[in-house]
Amino acid sequence: MESGATERSSSESFVPVSVPDPEPMGQSESVENPTDIYGKEETTPYDGQKEILKALEVLERDSVAIAGSFTSLFSSLRLVLSQATRTSVDHMNCFGDAAGGLQECVLDAATKGNHYINSCLRINEEMKGIESLATQLKFLRRNVDALDSEVNRLVTFP
Repeated sequence: MESGATERSSSESFVPVSVPDPEPMGQSESVENPTDIYGKEETTPYDGQKEILKALEVLERDSVAIAGSFTSLFSSLRLVLSQATRTSVDHMNCFGDAAGGLQECVLDAATKGNHYINSCLRINEEMKGIESLATQLKFLRRNVDALDSEVNRLVTFP
C-alpha cells in the first residue's frame, strides 16, 4: 500500500461528498473536522483518487450516452417491428380476403361445371333413343323425295 493511504474496508467510499450546511447562511458554526451526511470525516482525495474519479465521471457520461443510444435503438426497433407487424397483419388480412374470394369463385365454377356435365350426360342419354328416329327420318325423307319426283313427273306429263 502507498504511504499516506490508510487501509479501508470495502464498504467505505473514497468519493468525497460535499454537503451543504443545513443552517441558514451566516449562522453556521465553523467546524474543524467536516463530516459527511453519514457522520464520517470527509477525506481529501489524493492524486490517484482524483484520476480515478475523473475516469469514473467519464465512464458514467459514456454509460449514460450508451444507455441513451440503446434506448433510441430499442425505440426505433419497436417502431419498425410494430410497423412490420401491422403491415404483415394487413397483408394476411388481404391474403385471407383474396383466398376467400378465390374459394367462392372456384366453388361457383365447380357448381356450374357440374351442372354442365350433368346436362351433357342427360343429352347423351336422350340421343341414344334418337338413332332409331334418325334412321326412320332418313327413310321417310327418301320416300318423300320419291313421292315428290313422281308428282313432278305426273304434273309435267303432257
